[in-house]
Amino acid sequence: MVHAGQELTGSGNRLRFIRTAAETDGDLLEMESTYREGAALPAAHFHPAQDEHFEVLEGTVRTIIDGVEESHAAGEIFHVPAGAVHQMVGAAGTRLNWQVRPALRTAEFFEGLYAGSAAARRGEEFDLASFLEGHSAEVHYP
Repeated sequence: MVHAGQELTGSGNRLRFIRTAAETDGDLLEMESTYREGAALPAAHFHPAQDEHFEVLEGTVRTIIDGVEESHAAGEIFHVPAGAVHQMVGAAGTRLNWQVRPALRTAEFFEGLYAGSAAARRGEEFDLASFLEGHSAEVHYP
């Protein structure tokens, strides 16, 4: 079970859970994301029933939300409404406060994705298609 204070580290960023679904009765997942050197723009995706709220704490982040590209600097806030196709990446050292409402199983999605990606880098099998199918309430890739 994911808990506040837990950190996940991948090839492009680090996530630290601040408040989880268990602590907010499912209302909110709050995280801090820190981008590392070499972070890449992820595949375009959307969340069918979740809104996301971001505050840039340090650095700059490039977003593409429903085809509109923008850059956000420290102190700026931006939102990604449910259903909006989006991508984002931060410069090395960029930190974001990231809130997802409702939380659903988003923390478990990230926990599984980070573990699966690490396994794949070690040459172990990771069935991404099945994993994503199991999290269709949280994320879709058009």
